[in-house]
Amino acid sequence: MTKQKKPHAIFILFILLIAISCSTEKEILIDNESTIYFGGDILTMESDNPVYVESIVTESGLIVYTGPLAEAEKKFPGATKTNLDGKTLMPGFIDGHCHFAGFPGQSVGAQILPPPDATVENIPKLIQVLKDWATPENVALTGWIFGLGFDDSVLEEKRFPNKFDLDKVSEDIPIMIIHISGHFASVNSKGLELLNINSSTVNPEGGIIRRVKNSQEPNGVLEELAAIPYMPMVLGPKNEKAMMTFLKSGQDMAMSYGYTTAQEGRAMPNTHAFLEEVAKQELLKIDIVSYIDYSVADSLLRTEWYSPSYKNHYRIGGMKITLDGSPQGRTAWRTQPYLLPPDGAEEGYKGYPAIPNDQDVIDIYEVAYKNQWQILTHANGDAAMDQMIRTMSEVQQKYGKENRRDVLIHGQYVRDDQLDEFQKLGVVASLFPLHTYYWGDWHAQLIGDSLANFISPTRSALDKNLRITIHTDAPVALPNLMRVVWTATTRVSRSGKIIGKDQRLTVYEALKCITDWSAYQHFEEKTKGTLEKGKIADLVLLNKNPLKVTLEEVKDIVVLETIKEGETVFKR
Repeated sequence: MTKQKKPHAIFILFILLIAISCSTEKEILIDNESTIYFGGDILTMESDNPVYVESIVTESGLIVYTGPLAEAEKKFPGATKTNLDGKTLMPGFIDGHCHFAGFPGQSVGAQILPPPDATVENIPKLIQVLKDWATPENVALTGWIFGLGFDDSVLEEKRFPNKFDLDKVSEDIPIMIIHISGHFASVNSKGLELLNINSSTVNPEGGIIRRVKNSQEPNGVLEELAAIPYMPMVLGPKNEKAMMTFLKSGQDMAMSYGYTTAQEGRAMPNTHAFLEEVAKQELLKIDIVSYIDYSVADSLLRTEWYSPSYKNHYRIGGMKITLDGSPQGRTAWRTQPYLLPPDGAEEGYKGYPAIPNDQDVIDIYEVAYKNQWQILTHANGDAAMDQMIRTMSEVQQKYGKENRRDVLIHGQYVRDDQLDEFQKLGVVASLFPLHTYYWGDWHAQLIGDSLANFISPTRSALDKNLRITIHTDAPVALPNLMRVVWTATTRVSRSGKIIGKDQRLTVYEALKCITDWSAYQHFEEKTKGTLEKGKIADLVLLNKNPLKVTLEEVKDIVVLETIKEGETVFKR
C-alpha cells in the first residue's frame, strides 16, 4: 500500500514545484527575514581603529552582509529597509562584570542610591524613602523591606545606617538594605531576629558582625561573609508572580542600557535556580552567562548548563572566587594600612582576606584547572592580589596556562609590578574605572592621593599588553555602560577632580572594552563583539556617536533601541 502512494506524493510535489517556478521574479526575491540598516554611523568595532560601513544586513538572527548600500539592495532586494536617521549603530553591549540577578532588586527595590542616580543624601532621607516604598504590594515581593545602594562615603553622616535607624522605618517588618559595594548589609531588629543573629552569634570566617559599642549586641551592620550569604535569601521572590515581576523589571532595565549579553558574576544555588527556571520557561530575551561561587561550583558546573553555547539564552561559563572585600567599604585586603580605618577598627587596619589560608585557595584553583573551568577572581586590595598571584602561579606550574582567560575582577588597588605578573599568567583584567567618579575622592582619603591616582589603571594595563575589559558591577551602580565609558575616558570624580589623568582610555578603547574585548573575555569573540558577516545580530542604536561628541557628552548618550539576534527587544 505504501508503494502505491509514493508516486502520488511525488506527483503532488512536482505540481507544487511547477507552481512555485511560475511565480514572478519579484516574489522569488522577497525575503521578509532580511533587514537592511543604513543612513547612520554604523561602527563595526572590528579593528584597532574606528571602521564604519554604509550598511549591514541581518537575516535569521545573523549579520549576513556589511558594506555599500547599493550592493546590499542588489543582494537583498526584498529586505526590509531601516533608515537610522543619522543615529549610531554598533555591537550590543557586553558588561565585563556585573550581577544580573541583582538587577531586579535594584530596579524593584527602594531607590536608596545617592545622587546622581537617586536622592538619598542622608539617613533621614533614607528612612523616608524606605517608608514610602514599603507598600503591602512591594513588601509582598520578598516579605522584606529592601533597597540596594546606600553609600556611607556620600551620606552626610559618613556612617552606616544601623538597626536603630531602620527600626524607625518598621519594627514589625524585617528590613535589609545593601551597601553600594554589595559587601555589607544593614538590618533592623526584626531582620536580625529572623536571621538568628544575636549577642551570642560569633563572627564567621571572612566576615564581621558589628556590635554596639562596649557590648556584644549586634548593631545591625553586617560585613562580607556575615552579610553576603543572606542577601540572595532575603532578596529572593516569594512566589512565581513575584519572580515574573523581578525578571521583567531587571531584564527591561538591562535592555534599556543596551545589554545583549549580561553576566551573573557570583551565582549561588538559588541564583542559578532562578535563572535556570526562567530559561526553561523561555523568558530570557538576552544572553546571561553565570559564574558559580566556588563553594557550589563542583556540583553546578557538572550540569547541562555548563556549556560554551546558550540554552534558551542561559549558560554557566565558569567559577567565581572572592579573596577580599570592598575598597570603598574598607574591607579590601591591603599590604599598607588604611589612612582612615572603619568604625571599630584599630590603627594599622589593613582590611582582611576572605580565605586566609593560601592552601585553601590553591585547592580551589586546582579543581578549576583540572576541569578546565574559567575562573573569575575578585581581588581589590594588593595583598589579595599577591595571594592570587602566588597561588595561581603554583597551580599553573602544575597544569599549564593554556588558553584559560582567567579574569581578575576589579583590581582597584593593584600595584604596577602586579600588572606584570598578571600578564605572565595570561589573566584578563576586568577593571572598574567607575570608581574614579563614585569614590575617587573617598579613595584619596582612604589611601592617599598618589595611590588613589592608580586605581583601575587601565592605561598601564594596556601598555603592558594585558587583555582588559571594564564593567559596572551592577547593581553596585546602575548598569549604565555609557557612564562607564565616560569615567574610563575622563576619570573625573564627584568633586570634579581628575583621578589618575595618565590612566585614561580613549573613547574607542573604552567601547572596545564593552564589545569586542568583553566578548573575548567570555570566549565569545567568534560570534559577538563586532559587526561582521556571520556573527550574531546583536546591535544597539545610540542617539549620538560617542566618537563624535565631546567627552562630557558621552555620559548622556542614550540607548534608543536594543536588538538581540535581529529582533528588537527594547525601543525608547
